[in-house]
Order: sequence, then structure tokens, then C-alpha cells
Amino acid sequence: MAKALFELNPALDRTALAAEFARARRLQIRDVLTQGTARELRMILEKHTPWGMAMQAGADAKGCGFSARELQERGKAQEAMALAKATDAAAARGDYAFRSLRYSMVEAVQQGWDEGGVFEVILEHLNAEPFLDLMRQITGMPDLQRADAHASCYAAQHFLGRHNDSHVAEGWRIAYVLNLTVEDWHPDWGGYLLFYDEDGDIETGLRPRFNSLNIFAVPQDHAVSYVPPFAPKGRYTINGWLRDR
Repeated sequence: MAKALFELNPALDRTALAAEFARARRLQIRDVLTQGTARELRMILEKHTPWGMAMQAGADAKGCGFSARELQERGKAQEAMALAKATDAAAARGDYAFRSLRYSMVEAVQQGWDEGGVFEVILEHLNAEPFLDLMRQITGMPDLQRADAHASCYAAQHFLGRHNDSHVAEGWRIAYVLNLTVEDWHPDWGGYLLFYDEDGDIETGLRPRFNSLNIFAVPQDHAVSYVPPFAPKGRYTINGWLRDR
């Protein structure tokens, strides 16, 4: 594996980070990677990612993914457009919905989309001991065994409705979001990771700060706020779940 492609910041105060995570069960780790690593990853997401789409319209519906190749097909493109409209309708009635660009690293490896390519290397780093050990130390969960991952871009009119990631039976323990968007992301551009209390009030809102890693124990009610049409950039991330099996 190319170390420079995913190099952790050696100056992280792991003891202090672990104490903060133990208190709140969620945490934003700033400057988690070296600056060179973070900029390289952002360049990959911006310029070298064959983006597909991921959408779901309703809590009882099934999430659907469309690869970049499928979106070139007329029938699939029309299907995606119809589903995008359905996500708006679901959100308008208060049902769960989401819409974003996505490239699944796990699916890419399983289906051989780009054997030996850069995303396969990134997934290897996320499952290597340096990153997993950092996560075990900070979360106090020594049984974390592996990470899955996908690249995401929340561009204009994309969002992720409130939900809680209640897949504990599948081994999900920690959700993570590695923020790789522009350094000067403006609050008016949305894309915040929001956490809610039982009354639906926002307890915490985290700006998608460049080179920061958001982690939180699941389940917790959370969402990604709507990115408005005037946002000039996309909210780029690598995200997924850390599992104990």
C-alpha cells in the first residue's frame, strides 16, 4: 500500500480524543490525516471518481444505487430521474429519504470495477491496523474488526434524512465520515452532519470541515442537511461503518 495515500497525523492526542468520545459518544477529529494525504484524496474525489447515484424514497422502500455506467443508459437514467422526484415527495411528507452521488468501494472490489485501483488501496488502508487501532483506542471498542466504505458527494439539492443507523445486528458499531471538501466551506451551503434529541431539536451540528473525521456510536438520530442550489461546490466525503464482525 502507498503510505502517502492514507497517512494519519502523528500529532493526534489519542488520550484526549478518547476522553471526549467517552463523554459524548460522538466526536469530530480535526486534522486527522497529514495535509498532503488529505489533499491527494480530495483530488481523487473531485477529478477521478466515476460517480453514480444513491437514493431512497421512503422508510419502507429499498435504497437504490446507479453506477456511472448505468446512468449512461437511457432507461436507467429515466429510472433515476423518477426516483429523484420520489425522494422529494417522500421528504415532503416527513418520510425518510436521501439523494447523493456515490461510489461504493466495497461493491467496486466485489465486482472488479477497478482491480488494483486507487479505491481498492484506500479500502485496504481503512482496514489496516494503523487506522483500525486509532479507532479502537479512541472509541474504547477493541472488538472493531473491519471497515466498509463508499465515497460520497452531496452536491446541490442533495440531502440525507433523519435516521439512526440501527443495523447493530449486522455488526455496525461506529459510523464515520472523513470530510474532504474545500477548506472554506460556508455554513450557508448546508451539508452539516446534524444530531437530534428525542424532541427533534438539533443537539449538535458539524460543519464538513476539510480533513476532519466525524465518528459516532450507532444508533443515534442524525441527518445531513440539504445542500442548496447555490452551493458552488460538492460536499466530498469517504464514509461508512466500523464493524465488530
